[in-house]
Order: sequence, then structure tokens, then C-alpha cells
Amino acid sequence: MSGLDADVIIAGAGPTGLMLACELRLQGVSTIVVDRLTEPMRQSRALGFSARTIEDFDQRGLLPRFGGVDGIPFGHFGGIPLDYRVVAGGSYGARGIPQSRTEAVLAARAAELGASVRRGQEVVGLDTSADRVEVEVATTCGPTRLRARYIVGCDGARSTIRKLAGIGFPGTEPAIEMWLADLLDCDLELRFSGERVPGGMIMVLPLGPTARRIAVYERKTVPGRQEPPTFTEVADAFERLTGTRVHDHKAVWVSWFTDASRQASEYRKGRVLLAGDAAHIHMPIGGQGMSAGVQDAVNLGWKLAAEIHGTAPDGLLDTYHTERHPVAARVIANTLAQRILYLGDDELQPLRDIVGELTAYPEVQRHLVGMVTGLDISYEVGPGTHPLLGRRLPTQDLTGESGDTTTFEQLHDGRGVLFVLGDGADVGAVAGWAEHVDVVTAALPAGGDPTPLDGIDALLVRPDGYVAWVSAEDAEPLADALTRWFGQPS
Repeated sequence: MSGLDADVIIAGAGPTGLMLACELRLQGVSTIVVDRLTEPMRQSRALGFSARTIEDFDQRGLLPRFGGVDGIPFGHFGGIPLDYRVVAGGSYGARGIPQSRTEAVLAARAAELGASVRRGQEVVGLDTSADRVEVEVATTCGPTRLRARYIVGCDGARSTIRKLAGIGFPGTEPAIEMWLADLLDCDLELRFSGERVPGGMIMVLPLGPTARRIAVYERKTVPGRQEPPTFTEVADAFERLTGTRVHDHKAVWVSWFTDASRQASEYRKGRVLLAGDAAHIHMPIGGQGMSAGVQDAVNLGWKLAAEIHGTAPDGLLDTYHTERHPVAARVIANTLAQRILYLGDDELQPLRDIVGELTAYPEVQRHLVGMVTGLDISYEVGPGTHPLLGRRLPTQDLTGESGDTTTFEQLHDGRGVLFVLGDGADVGAVAGWAEHVDVVTAALPAGGDPTPLDGIDALLVRPDGYVAWVSAEDAEPLADALTRWFGQPS
């Protein structure tokens, strides 16, 4: 199509927008990212990401760029302790990785792949037609216009793209308000999961060997402020709740958040799509906010690329909404439930006691851990009853003709993969989809521990790492699954 500046314009250069840029460039889609800030933020609202997002980064070969990520085996649900190892691959997520570091890693990768990231540029107008979008952009050099096939709003909770597109954002108003401050030269005792104290709750998190983040919730605080609190306000509240004075420390950043919970009524409206905080907001518990945005990007990227290249089967792009909208709705529900347990007053102690008793049952722990980590996400991918169908591909060592590899290593290029693991698989049909799907013939290491892949002759995995087909007695023909997710054979 002539007269276009790019296939896709992404508004917002946070983790969601940058991850989407990487995903689109892997698929050969020209991409421009615009962001109103002239330089990346140095402050970090998020200090880690969830277990499923660790896997997303691992699937794209990005994990080593963080300098090594160790999952935390123990965590909580609303302050009630949980052993996250009850789920295979389970952890409370990566902690101690500031959002600024995540953005730097993704920005470097996006640049390597050829995405154009333009800072100091803000979308202020949007026109859509049957075959393109045109946006008005305010820049430091004056207004300009950009044209593309699609635009994706990754521009946060106050998303301009969402508002310009007329997409609703229903939800609940804030009931609580929590203040935070990042302190230098501070050695306060760490309180990772938060500590309930008379009158509220406090947290102390590490920002490095000599810095701390303090977070303060006082029940008497009435939500509704429009500007960040002063450091004096935060320090006063911390002292009231703990008896410890922190006023003499240097605060490099002071902010606040609430439990306001909202979700876009539609993630796609024609050629306008939403992802990340532009599509859903909630109280930040367990690193689920930024993680959900990264997962949105991984789900959307390959589908949008297929639509642009003209190879997408009917309705593929619409599955972005049908798959991801329920995921965010569940995140909103679990964060509100955790807020009640976490921050409720003493009248709620009987509820906490009963939930604590329930978590003694392994199946309850698995349910809660799977929910908070995103490891139990399941999509409707087609006929069949195999337990892996529609769920994430587990990480697994493999041996093959080219040597040792892993399931995740085969997903680095963002393509579909048909893993052939046994002699009983009839996979000849895949030849017609060679442009979109790689075939990996391998075997599980001999003598290893039992794995979810035991007894499987073949399985088809989508580019986002979810299993779309498993060879089994009740499986549909492989060609049908390939057509459903990758279009007609060439």
C-alpha cells in the first residue's frame, strides 16, 4: 500500500509497546513507536515480572540480557503465604528488576530488529478509514502526520488512543490509596510481602544494596488526590505506622497508586487496538500489571503480522480480544480479592483465617498460584481433550540431530513450531505451511524425570508459546489445526 509511513504505529514506548515492536519486527512488519517523553523514565513503578512473563522473555532469548533471572519460590496471595513450587515452573516471579531495566532491554532489542522509536512525539489526533489510520503527532519540531495500516495504543491508563477511538473503559473507582518513596543510602529491614500494622500496612523493598522503596497504606487516607504526595507526607505516615523516622533520607522519587480497576470494553475497534495499561488497570500486586501487558504484546504480534501479510485465517486478529480480555478480567478480580485480604481491617481477620486454612490443600495452592503467575492461562484452540491443549508449552530439554536444545530455544524466531517427538506422528501435512511453521524432530533426554511431554508423538505450538494441537486419539487432523491458526497452505 503506497503512502504509508509504516505498517503499524505503536503509541507508547513502555514495556508493552517495546515488546510489541520486537514481536512485529520478528515477523517483518515495519513499525514506528512514538512516545511523548523525550527520554526513557528512570523511575520504575514495577520492580519485577511474573513467572509466565519470565517464560515469554525466555521464549524470545531475552532472559540472559537481564543478567540472569531467578524465580522466587515463595510468595503470597493477599498476604497469605504460598509455596509457588506447587506448579511446574512456578515462582512468585522475577524481583529486583526495575521497570527501567526491562524497558532498556526491550528498547535495545527493538532497535536491533529495526523498529523506529521516536521520542518527544505524542499522538493528538486520529482518523481511520477502511484501509489505514492517519494520526496527528505533536513533536518538539512541530506537528506532523503519520499513516499506517494499524495503530496500537500502549500509552497507559489515560490512553489517548483509547479516547480518540471512542472505546469505553468501565470499572470501579479507587477505594484505597498507597504512597511510595524511593530512598537512597537506606538500610531499612526488608519487608517483601508487606506487613500489616495497626492502622494500615507497610512494605520495604530493595532497589539495590543501598537503596529501598517504602510503600505506605493508612486506612484513614481518603483516595482522590491528583498529584503525588510529598516525601514529608510519606515519611510522616511511615513513622506513624512503624515508629521509625526516615525523614533524613534522600527521596529520588515519590508516587502513589490506587486500586482503581478498569478494562477496555473492546481491545480492537477496526484498525485500532489496545494493549497493556491502555486496555486494563488494577492494583499492582504480584507484578501482574506490566506482565499482562507483555503477554498482550506476545499474543497480538504474530496475529497482527499475519493480518498485514494477508495470510491470516478469518477471525484470527479478533482472537486477540477473545483470548486476552478474559485474562485481564481475571487479573482484576484476583487483585481486588487480594486487596480485601491484604488491606482490610481487623473485621476481616476471620476471612483471612479461613482462606489460610484452605491454602493447606495443595489443589487450592495450585489454583491460586496458577492464577497469579499466569501459568494456568488456557485458550480455546480447537477440538481435543489433551491437558496441554490451549496451554503454555512447558520448558523442556530436547536432543536432536543438531544437538541439544530446548523447547523455548526453538521459539526464539517467533514462528510456529511442530515438535515431532515420536515415531507414531503423521506430520506430512505440515509441508504446505513451511513459510510459517518450523518442524523440529527431537527426543526427550533418556532417563530423565517424568515430563508433560511424555507419550506425545507430536505437538503444534503457536508463536506465542501456546499449544494448538497434540497428537492424540481425539485430535482433529493436523491440517485443520494448521489452517485455523496459520491460514491456507501455500
